[in-house]
Amino acid sequence: MKNSRIDNGQQFDFGKISSDYADFRDIYPQSMYEKLIELGIGRNGQKILDLGSGTAVLPLRLYHTGAVFTATDISENQIRIGEKCAALNGCQNINFRVCPAEETGFEDESFDAVTAVQCFQYFDAGKAAAEIHRVLKPNGLFCKIFMDWLPYEDEKIAEMERLVLKYNPGWNGCGFREFRYSYPKWAKDKFAIDTIHSYNTVLKFTKKDWVGRIRTCRGVGASLSAEEVNAFEAEYKALLEKYKEPLMLKHQIHIEVYRRSKH
Repeated sequence: MKNSRIDNGQQFDFGKISSDYADFRDIYPQSMYEKLIELGIGRNGQKILDLGSGTAVLPLRLYHTGAVFTATDISENQIRIGEKCAALNGCQNINFRVCPAEETGFEDESFDAVTAVQCFQYFDAGKAAAEIHRVLKPNGLFCKIFMDWLPYEDEKIAEMERLVLKYNPGWNGCGFREFRYSYPKWAKDKFAIDTIHSYNTVLKFTKKDWVGRIRTCRGVGASLSAEEVNAFEAEYKALLEKYKEPLMLKHQIHIEVYRRSKH
């Protein structure tokens, strides 16, 4: 995948790290899932389309609610690994499809809710919004979720970003500051804002899990060569030796819930 807005147009592919993705990207805290349920995402019988689903982390974690999920991703390998994860966990109410968010191929007004976790920035926002509006039932919900680490509040994270930039100077997934919401252009005439919820949290990682999580980020495993990833990982493991386990790392979670406009 290439996107001129991301990493100066550098090619990246999460599909080549799908196995690692399944192992190390189930990182969202229970508090986030509880908030989603509180906001109406994950009700018994609710039909939910999860865009950019990767290895289906969200559907797997909300499966217990009785919602019926359809996980989609542009990467065939991500979906294939997601199917394996669902089978291993006995999750039968998850359907899978390889398709772009901008053109899913589903029927009009066929879902009660649509979710997009950590992925909306990769979509053509206008086209994706139109597609989400099309497949949502009247008064349906679109939930956009993003979580990022806070390098300006946590030196361990800032240190990691500097090392990623050493290996990948074009990476622009760094330097995140606390999010401040403004109503997006893509939502105009299609969605009314229902809820905005942001909060800071501290996530706990073993060094192994944190290194795995960073290996799966766009700036490392999705874009560097295998030799570069190995060199990065060796250097980062050495850098982390000065810290005790578990690593306590500051993050922000931002949830936006929109309601489909009638027209």
